[in-house]
Amino acid sequence: MEETAGKLILAILQEDDYDITVKELNKNGVFVTKLSSYGGFLKKKSNTILIGAKEEEVDKIVSIIKEFAGKRKQKSSSVPAPLNDGHCVSPDIAIPIDVEVGGATIFVMSMDKFLKL
Repeated sequence: MEETAGKLILAILQEDDYDITVKELNKNGVFVTKLSSYGGFLKKKSNTILIGAKEEEVDKIVSIIKEFAGKRKQKSSSVPAPLNDGHCVSPDIAIPIDVEVGGATIFVMSMDKFLKL
């Protein structure tokens, strides 16, 4: 039985970012425990992951989560709103816009004891 002090990283990831983020963490020797969850404001499905880590691993883990689940810009298109006179603009006219997607919430907490049985 290995016993050590360390950190508990709790990260809330959007559903769309979960698979690629966890795959990259696993590739780097980091294993996670997944808890399904829902966001409070938008009621959107998310995944909360728990990671037991040594102090010196925290920066690397947070960096991976930031790279694969962090906020980023994505191109989308928007149809213009109706004109003031009530006429509609053709829905074929789409305006490209940048939309911010992704994002993770990360908590790093101290643990007195970390057991791997």
